[in-house]
Amino acid sequence: MQADGLPELAIRTFRHYFEQLAGGGTGLLTEADIRPVESVPDLESLPRSDAPQSDALRRCVMIKLNGGLGTSMGLDQAKSLLPARENLSFLDLIARQVLHLRSASGHAVPLLLMNSFATDRDSLAALERFPELLAGQRPLPPSFLQHRVPRLDPETLAPIAWPDAPQREWCPPGHGDLYTALAATGLLRQLLAQGFRYAFVSNADNLGATLDPAILDWMARERIPFVMEVTDRTPADRKGGHLALDGDGRLRLRESAQCPADERDRFQDIERYRYFNTNNLWLDLQALSTELERREGVLGLPMIRNLKHVVPEDASTPRAVQVETAMGSALEIFPDARILRVPRSRFAPVKTTSDLLVLWSDRYRLDPSGQLYPVCENALRVDLDPAFYATVDAFRQRFAHGAPSLAAAESVSIRGDIRFEGGVVLRGDVRLVNDGPAARIIAAGSVIDGRQESSRLQTGEIRSV
Repeated sequence: MQADGLPELAIRTFRHYFEQLAGGGTGLLTEADIRPVESVPDLESLPRSDAPQSDALRRCVMIKLNGGLGTSMGLDQAKSLLPARENLSFLDLIARQVLHLRSASGHAVPLLLMNSFATDRDSLAALERFPELLAGQRPLPPSFLQHRVPRLDPETLAPIAWPDAPQREWCPPGHGDLYTALAATGLLRQLLAQGFRYAFVSNADNLGATLDPAILDWMARERIPFVMEVTDRTPADRKGGHLALDGDGRLRLRESAQCPADERDRFQDIERYRYFNTNNLWLDLQALSTELERREGVLGLPMIRNLKHVVPEDASTPRAVQVETAMGSALEIFPDARILRVPRSRFAPVKTTSDLLVLWSDRYRLDPSGQLYPVCENALRVDLDPAFYATVDAFRQRFAHGAPSLAAAESVSIRGDIRFEGGVVLRGDVRLVNDGPAARIIAAGSVIDGRQESSRLQTGEIRSV
């Protein structure tokens, strides 16, 4: 890590977790250690003002986690550069949101991207299309870099060697590295020196995560050091991190990699563990600085031990240990941390092309400020055949005329190579199957209603290529 030029604080932080691994640490959080969270304050209960606390907004920055390449969708660039709506990328829409916020509030709220080595160049090039965005926050930089750490041999804990692709010898240390990166780059010190006190942090692929002044005002008024937005878990979230309380009544975040294998059913019980981490966080930067100083720079977030193939898409390659942390686990670092229940509209991430199809569809409305609004109350589950839709290129080929109407759909499952012309409408529970070797086409203007047997694919609605 020294030879790679990584800062001393990043090295000390990695050493902290390496010593845990060497001592037999697993990072597991068992059912015996935790209990469910019973009640959570609701965003709807917070007072709203036509004139939000100007001082709090003036002292707030927005941080977007932008380190992901989206390799699971066949991307070799930042996932935030994907077209999200109307040929505008996620990053385009984020920039529009920030510019609108500045115009509406009269405050030059800065945008900071936490990039990885793989996403920094492309993302900064994309932001050059918004010179007013960059000019409005000088001298603050538009980005800072997440660190990287060695992947380890599971038996010896030695760094793995992969001469054919040396970059695979490294991995990101999880988004818990946010705190280390802010401190090691000097950015935390710079923000405080310029009078900034608060940060709103979220994932770049979650366009529902906009800066809500009501949350910021509540945080400032109550002097809360750390707020995590949570939402109700659904079956689609059963593998995601949930909230719990430990024996001392402290809030804990448990990720799937921290769950023992024989407790997976309890982990995925959405009635027992009802609240899901949206990864929308609000930080008091002064409280963070104080805690980092008290802990000599190493917060000591709970360790996550992940075991992954060196080449993720090739199961024949050996496995390596990746040592990670989750930024949400800082809940337990701050005794007065709070969680806040928010509507599902504040959590709309895109992890797969199935998610992208929903975002492209008429279930969302885009306004001029760059904000996406859901227009349907019911949850929709979309399941696209990974053999034909997993990559963005393959997805675009099959939806070359845009997404079908999904406003009246309740679930959509597609198996086989099926392509859609324009103006197609899907309603109810729709399951489309093409077992043949040739692609099939859903004709323009077709209406497929899963609630009506007579509306299943009829002659003229679907044809061979």
